[in-house]
Formats: sequence, structure tokens, C-alpha cells
Amino acid sequence: MKINQPTKGKVILAGAGCGDPELITVKAARYLQQADVVLTDRLVSKEILTTYVSSAAEIIYVGKQCRRGFSTPQKSINELIVQFALEGKLVVRLKGGDSSIFSNILDELEVIVAHQIPYEIIPGVSAAMGAAACAGIPLTARGYSTAVRLLTLYKSDVVTDDYWKELANTEDTLVFYMSSETLDTVVDNLVKNNIGADKLLAVVEQATTPFQQVHTANLYQYHQSVKGKIYASPTLVIIGKVVALHEKFAWLQNALTSEEYFKPVEDFQFEALMDQSLVKGK
Repeated sequence: MKINQPTKGKVILAGAGCGDPELITVKAARYLQQADVVLTDRLVSKEILTTYVSSAAEIIYVGKQCRRGFSTPQKSINELIVQFALEGKLVVRLKGGDSSIFSNILDELEVIVAHQIPYEIIPGVSAAMGAAACAGIPLTARGYSTAVRLLTLYKSDVVTDDYWKELANTEDTLVFYMSSETLDTVVDNLVKNNIGADKLLAVVEQATTPFQQVHTANLYQYHQSVKGKIYASPTLVIIGKVVALHEKFAWLQNALTSEEYFKPVEDFQFEALMDQSLVKGK
């Protein structure tokens, strides 16, 4: 007798936008309303989860926070995706910002494809676009820049000397993700390679949220102005001629408080998940 195999579910890899809950796409919101399980990053507004996710759905927090204590292992996230999808459930893997920019999407795609699970990728408003818009800094502008580079310097040794020279001399706008803790290294290397004095620095904290703050500086005066400052997560760094436009076009005032919009990951969340044996074989 033929045994019926359970129908596979589906995985939606969706970007939630970069803070402001109104920046989520209609398509991502629709899938959240239909989801059986939502696996959500830390950098997702709680308002999105309370507004769009059905009360019957299970929300599991699988956030990461670089060098700030507990982070959910990527292997465990992969196991959750596969487990729930193979149970026939609609799984929304909700990521802060865009679903495929600095988001570990490759690891998740590999495991989804390996198990022949249907999936979709839904883009979101990335941190670069959100930060630039809310800081009044066009990332490209005639006479200022015609291209943008999205970069990260989470480790101080991942960029070669030759590439630093290229970055210092390009007219492209440079946008650094996850680099606030290595900002001294970024500035020092650009100045060492004689970056133009007309290229400025903007650090955008918690872009698009009620606690957004924008700090600008001349790269050659960085050490006297903002060196050593500790920024709230997430922080985005914009470098280029376009930063000069912030003073003229800033339409959003800096927040008066520095409260964190996205709360830290709590290690008990994932430990509780393990205790409930939601991951098979654990």
C-alpha cells in the first residue's frame, strides 16, 4: 500500500523594511497574514508583528546581534525553516531591511533548495535607502555621484590596501553596513589614501525609527569631532560628496533621546524554544 507523503509547505524569505513599520511591502504583509510560522530577525518592528501576523500563527524570534551577547546560530535557523516547511506549513522568514542585502540569505536558500521546498524571495526597503531618504541625502545626484557601493567592514582586515586606495579615489557614494565599531579604521584608511576633502561622513543611527539621529563630519576632522562615539544599533555610514546635501534637505529632526528602538536578543527566547523540542533531534 502506498503511503501518502505529507505535502511540503512553502518558505517566504521577506524583507520587513528598515525600521518604520509602514515601509513593509504589501506583498510581505499579505504573506504574514497567511503564515503559520514567522521566524523573525531582531531588526523588525514589533508593530509589524502585532499588526499583520495572525493570532493563530507562531512567532519565533531568531535574531542576531554582532558581539552583543546571544545570537541565534544560523544552523538552528536553517533547521527551523526545514522542520516547519516539511510539516506542510507556510513559513515566513522575516528579515530586517531587504531580504538579500547582508542577510545570510544564501545559507537559507541552500538548505531550502537541498530539501526541495518551494520558496519566494520578497524584497524590502534596505537600510541604505531608508537611511538616505530620512537623512535627506540622495545617494546619487547630478554633480555629486552617479553610483553607490554597499559595503561592510565588520572586521578590520577584510579590505585590501589596493581596494582602500580605490575607495578613497572613487566618486561613488560609499555606504557601510554593520561598521560603526570599525569606523575609526574606515576613516583612517580613506584619509591615508587622500580621499577628497569635499567628501563627508554621515552616521545614521536607527534610521526611519522615532529615535533616528544623524551625525555628520569632515573626514579630516573626524578625530576631533565624533571619534570614539558609541552608536545605537543599527547604524549606517554614508561617505561621499552627497553628504553635503544633508544640511539643506534634512526634513527629519534628530531624536531628543537615544533609546533603542530594537530591543536586544534575549538568550532565554531560543533556549525556551529548544526546551519545547520544536527542533527535532535536539
